[in-house]
Amino acid sequence: MSETPSRFLELRQVQAVYGASVAVRDVSLQVQAGSIVALLGANGAGKSTTLKAISNLLGPERGRVSQGSIRWNGISIDQLSAAQLVQAGVVQVLEGRHVFAQLSVEENLLSGGFLHKPSRALLQQQLEQVYQWFPRLRDKRSTKAGLTSGGEQQMVAIGRALMTQPKLVLLDEPSMGLAPIIVQEIFEIIRQLNSTAGVSFLLAEQNANLALRYADYAYILESGRVALEGPAKTLLARDDVHEFYLGAELAPA
Repeated sequence: MSETPSRFLELRQVQAVYGASVAVRDVSLQVQAGSIVALLGANGAGKSTTLKAISNLLGPERGRVSQGSIRWNGISIDQLSAAQLVQAGVVQVLEGRHVFAQLSVEENLLSGGFLHKPSRALLQQQLEQVYQWFPRLRDKRSTKAGLTSGGEQQMVAIGRALMTQPKLVLLDEPSMGLAPIIVQEIFEIIRQLNSTAGVSFLLAEQNANLALRYADYAYILESGRVALEGPAKTLLARDDVHEFYLGAELAPA
């Protein structure tokens, strides 16, 4: 990728509010091109709000960025709508496995591919690539998405995002409500997408131990602020991090 690390994604002292309530305060973070960054913290720490601030999705929830700046490739996201951000390469997979329940798995995936108005041949090529990453979706391609399992719906949501040809995927709680074996499969696919396709990821995740094993760098949010940051391997190895932020049950095996 041609983007320099400092011009990929950068948040500086961001504060986000819903009405008069401050959800995120003074958050600064960076995602370098080609990296996996974990955004960790308990429920309510501000992870989802941070992602929605980046993707410009706070408006529908009557939220807004009240202070600070968010820049994507050196451009303030204030200058881009949510749809324009997706066209520019930033796509968010929302928490909760959002799919079009009445559409088939393949129709869901294709809905993400129309963004750049590709030729039919290119659209089929992109679809085939998603099926290579998520083989089980090929077997369910004609099944209504609402009738597939939770894990398969998460794969559909991620696959649809990948059909937009993103440079950065914002993933909100990809492990929530899924069986451990499915979670492991999804994270392995994330690693593969990062290493072979060069897709960058910012993961908001409560399963800190798992996220740190796959991430390059991590930020830990506490009450809407960055409480700690550092290389993922370093944080995973620190006893004080497990005791105060990750919980004893998350200590490495």
